[in-house]
Amino acid sequence: MKINILIVEDHELTRFGLKTTFEGVDYVDTIYEAASAETALEIFNNNKIDVVIMDLGLPKMNGIEATKQIRSSNKDVKVIILTSHNDEKEVLNSLRAGANAYCSKEINPKRLVHVVQSVADGAAWFDPSVAHIVLKATSNVPAIDNDNGKKDYDLTTREAQILKLMTEGYSNMEIAQILVISINTTKAHVANILQKLEVDDRLQAALKALKNKIV
Repeated sequence: MKINILIVEDHELTRFGLKTTFEGVDYVDTIYEAASAETALEIFNNNKIDVVIMDLGLPKMNGIEATKQIRSSNKDVKVIILTSHNDEKEVLNSLRAGANAYCSKEINPKRLVHVVQSVADGAAWFDPSVAHIVLKATSNVPAIDNDNGKKDYDLTTREAQILKLMTEGYSNMEIAQILVISINTTKAHVANILQKLEVDDRLQAALKALKNKIV
């Protein structure tokens, strides 16, 4: 299934480069552009957008506020923050606003194409340079406290395999291909994992797994 992408970037040259990166990519249908958050919201409200690539340093309304508004109006849309800053406050505020991924503008274009596809398929992705900040955001998740210092949550061997791949940023489709199982089987396993870990989404599952060394 092809997706529609909205690129929100006030620097024309950077925006042109991003658009060029995704032109001709087989999973991309339509590419929309906006130089401001206000224009982006107007485009978003009048078109079917699947993934938003969002710059943070926009004029007037910033990217975090725009992300918050987009995600509050449609929980299914995926927002990827693309910025040259790795400030802890910005990273955490982006998470709170509902961002699904946080990338540095120095990311390799081919890697970005892969990240967008993975995030569109349900994965979460964070630049290695901000991974420690993302893990810090799990400080409100209770640590495991038992005799062994570890709890397995009754995960099956297959569920543990899938959870490990989720923590590494793989999408459902990629996990299905790696383990040679159907996409529907993968989705069923993911649903079971979320229930057993008592979390709401894949990102929370991955963070909890890393924090508590479940896999």
